[in-house]
Amino acid sequence: MKICQYNDNRAGAVVGDKVYPIGEALVKAGHVRAGYTMLEVIDALANRPGAMDSIRDVTKTGAAVELASVKLLPPISNPPSIWCAASNYKDHQEEMKERVKSFLPDDLPKDDLMAEFFLKPVSSIIGPNGTVVLPKVSKHVDFECELCAIVGKPARYVGEEKALDHVFGYLMLWDLSQRDPWGIGKQNTRNIRKGFDTFTALGPWIVTADEIPNPHDLHFHVEQNGKKVMNAYTGNMICNLHDHIRFLSSHLTLLPGTLISTGTPAGVQRLAAGDKLHGVMDKIGEMDLVVAAS
Repeated sequence: MKICQYNDNRAGAVVGDKVYPIGEALVKAGHVRAGYTMLEVIDALANRPGAMDSIRDVTKTGAAVELASVKLLPPISNPPSIWCAASNYKDHQEEMKERVKSFLPDDLPKDDLMAEFFLKPVSSIIGPNGTVVLPKVSKHVDFECELCAIVGKPARYVGEEKALDHVFGYLMLWDLSQRDPWGIGKQNTRNIRKGFDTFTALGPWIVTADEIPNPHDLHFHVEQNGKKVMNAYTGNMICNLHDHIRFLSSHLTLLPGTLISTGTPAGVQRLAAGDKLHGVMDKIGEMDLVVAAS
């Protein structure tokens, strides 16, 4: 199922070219309160018995509207945390040596590499067709595009073999990244360089995990102003989601709604005002962004 947020913060299910309202059905069944957030919807669908059953036949949840007629919002606007993997593709490691004088050793053990996870602020979130605003302080901002998992069942001390049992679904995450003036040769500035308003784009919706049995077998690409600049395969990750969930949950609790983004492959590009970005990911969908000066 494709779970979206649209118009006036309504929860919906996307089927073909239609959107069915599911929030009202969840409220009526007592699974979420009126005035719910998407975090509450995801938590209910993942953890409350009967919640998913109450919306499984979306044709009974209310009158559908045309997908083209709605404004898609970020599929979640209030995640408990946004964890992002760093340097998780070999080809991206190589391009970053030149781009920002990266100094991470090539042969780091997996846990040492995953200790490079960083957090992004919730205030940086935008949705499909959103506008990335380039900060005045920087003359070099790159896009990065990644597969992102969203936690359903809480995870603490979860082994690799059970890791994906805790994933509710998957979406695209765009990690916008300022490279100057603080990025060259530095790692500990990631939170601020990647935390500006509009620097985390999510969408176009959440595809539930039952529709993506293997998240490490997805191809995706990005076009910048109509030119393909990134062509990637999630099977090329150094550390995959089994690793990520095992590592993170061994140190902290992953709450429902937590986002875990898996890092970008090579192909990141510098942005300029007026740029148009188009991302396509297997089994998930397509998402556009525009870029503007501040």
